[in-house]
Amino acid sequence: MSPRLHCSATAKQLSVLLMISLLIIQGAAAADPPPLPDPDGKPADMSKPVQVYILLGQSNMLGAGKIGPAEKPGSLTHAVKEHQKYPYLVDDAGNWTERKDVRHVRVMGSGTGAMKVFNNEWMTIKGNIGPEMGIGHHVGQVTDAPVMILKSCIGNRSLGWDLLPPGSPSFEFQEKDKKTGELKTWHYAGYRESPLRWEKGTEPEPIGWYAGMQYDGDIANAKTVLAELDKYYPGAKEYEIAGFFFWQGDKDRYNAGHAGRYEQNLVHLIKQLRKDFDAPSAKFVCATLGQTGKGAEGVEGQILEAQLSVDGKAGKYKEFKGNVATVYSHPLSQGGASNSHYGGNAETYMNIGEAMGRAMVDLLEKK
Repeated sequence: MSPRLHCSATAKQLSVLLMISLLIIQGAAAADPPPLPDPDGKPADMSKPVQVYILLGQSNMLGAGKIGPAEKPGSLTHAVKEHQKYPYLVDDAGNWTERKDVRHVRVMGSGTGAMKVFNNEWMTIKGNIGPEMGIGHHVGQVTDAPVMILKSCIGNRSLGWDLLPPGSPSFEFQEKDKKTGELKTWHYAGYRESPLRWEKGTEPEPIGWYAGMQYDGDIANAKTVLAELDKYYPGAKEYEIAGFFFWQGDKDRYNAGHAGRYEQNLVHLIKQLRKDFDAPSAKFVCATLGQTGKGAEGVEGQILEAQLSVDGKAGKYKEFKGNVATVYSHPLSQGGASNSHYGGNAETYMNIGEAMGRAMVDLLEKK
């Protein structure tokens, strides 16, 4: 072989190797996004309206991620100190950072009962965490206006019953009686009906709860915060609803009727939230249950497919293109399931929160 041909072959091989290396680097970057920079500690430009993000759902969104102890794998302190994860959460001295441009507000009430305030401070690590930390840091980083992360939710609530949005109709569902095996037709409650269901042809016996009662309470509580804006974001005079985050689905998987209706209810929820807050352009991001993988069957599979179907990239709902996103949580979860709060693993809540935050940023950039 002549020297020229040999050199030519070598150059081609190097070119191929270089291309492969670039693809590997690009793939790694796509799979593992670079961490955010530390917050600069500066307040936001208060001449601009507060950009409000409302967080809704059940115990997933409520959050059970443990902060410590440092020696316990799965705790936030262990992840930060031992594995150098989420470096933007700690400063050079090892203390938790504080964002002076993102306000963290969390309120909660059972149904339409009294509202209790749990958080009203600048975003920092305090108590158990949910996805709000990953969300708040990502949207705060790209927003040159004040940001409020407003969480209004409580655990053990289903979209098909407790969180059923206004205007949701009743429906009939056939199911076998677990004791007799007899096929029965059930009337499932529409918005403001009670009880949850009753056999077709019988008279309902209302209970002290109605379909959508938690939705009404959560939305009312969020509006209470916004009506007293300066109390929850000092110095603020006006706000805009920039987006909604929704992480839910656990309770619906225990009811075949609700699971089968999940997609329809989720689509209606997105539209109703925008209507109730007079925010037709507000973005919406939801996350799937961490334990449910693609290909799952039964009720969990139904709920997963419903959540994936509303993703604007899926193409099923053209009106959601560019303004709705779904985060597939299974690869991000560190084990456990939604009904056990993922074992309190803080990395699960951080990973999914970061992914939800990045999804929202992507939607905002498309604006």
